[in-house]
Amino acid sequence: MTADDRYDKGMAARRSVLGDAWVDRSLAKRNAFNTEFQEMITRIVWGEIWTRPGLDQKTRRCMVLATMIALGRWEEFKLHVRAGLAGGLTVEEIKEIILQSTLYCGVPAGNHAVGEAESILRELGLLDGAAPA
Repeated sequence: MTADDRYDKGMAARRSVLGDAWVDRSLAKRNAFNTEFQEMITRIVWGEIWTRPGLDQKTRRCMVLATMIALGRWEEFKLHVRAGLAGGLTVEEIKEIILQSTLYCGVPAGNHAVGEAESILRELGLLDGAAPA
């Protein structure tokens, strides 16, 4: 496979996972400094890793969310909460990812993840605010 083939395959995967609007905004920000970086992540992250047959997309999405919690990369976490919901993850699955990650990453990381996820869920109308009885 050529670099161009990997780029095209990666762009299709990137758009599938993150959505056209996000990718279009990202590509619109290209300049002389960051274009090679954008091309590299499209070829390697999206064209080589996200398209491998060894894991399904749902598993990859879960892993990314857990990793972003572990690393405290909250902007990426929020991006992938939105993308995960759009791509088929349920609110319950995201909650379970946060609970599981809290055990291994610590309560402060889990607490922060809950707050970040709640902000996305409220924004999307998926959280009514009422506590279960």
